[in-house]
Amino acid sequence: MISSHASSFAGLPVRLFTPGEPLPEDPSAVAWRLEVEDFDAEPEEFADLVATFRATVPAEAVRAVVVGEWGTAYERALPVGLLVDAAAEWTGLRAVFLADLVSEQCEISWLTLADITPLLTAYPALETLWVRGGNELTLSPVRHDGLRELRFESGGLPGPLVQAVGESQLPALERLVFWLGRSDYGASTGREELAPVLAGTGLPALRHLGLCNSEIANVVARLVADAPVVARLEVLDLSMGVLTDEGLDALLAGQSLAHLRRLDLTHHFLSEEAQRRVVAALPGVDVDLSDARKVEVYNGHKYRFTAVGE
Repeated sequence: MISSHASSFAGLPVRLFTPGEPLPEDPSAVAWRLEVEDFDAEPEEFADLVATFRATVPAEAVRAVVVGEWGTAYERALPVGLLVDAAAEWTGLRAVFLADLVSEQCEISWLTLADITPLLTAYPALETLWVRGGNELTLSPVRHDGLRELRFESGGLPGPLVQAVGESQLPALERLVFWLGRSDYGASTGREELAPVLAGTGLPALRHLGLCNSEIANVVARLVADAPVVARLEVLDLSMGVLTDEGLDALLAGQSLAHLRRLDLTHHFLSEEAQRRVVAALPGVDVDLSDARKVEVYNGHKYRFTAVGE
């Protein structure tokens, strides 16, 4: 569950754009949040808001944009085209957060996204892209020389999206995070889709990899154990999922992880013995084992849940 909007983004405080309000002394010192008040607003209302923003905030001052509610986000596709249309003006745009909505506005797995390939093509100097939601989210493999951070938050991420990122050429990318999610909310990532990411061929600068919030966390751990990309990482994040002793055994039986600075296993289903074992196996690594979870039993059936689903 997402309960709060981003208060800062890309190192800047987030400021809601409100037509008619005076601009801050330095309009480039904030990340501008674009959002309509009515969750059931017509498409024209958000388009008018963006047009007013473009006419009000100096184009050279637009450094970061956060897109919130655009109106019936649960059924209407994210209007990526409105940002693409501004590319010739917003030459200094370096960071975009698409769909920063909280659960009260729209559950993460109900958000209706779109093809984000045109956004990356339109902004070759973009450095940070965060995307929330997975429904109808698509990407074609691209080459982008500016991107340094790419983050996908979802209760169920489409496998083709993960594969497309792995097949892209992103020579500057240092941080890559996927919330893979659950199959009942659209997750479809498996061995084939993860293969190009874990090979890391198009990700030579990657130092932080997150394969998070996964119902197949044990499978992911087995794949990571022998993945070429791991050797260049400083941070490996397998948090928010349903990792058990079985997955940890596979992870520790693979390549050495002693070079890591941090191994994030937050929100896990590991036994106390397994927790002690991973800490002992990696004495120089910051291993985060917080938020240990317990199996939940309903009507005689055992369940392990990811941190974020619907």
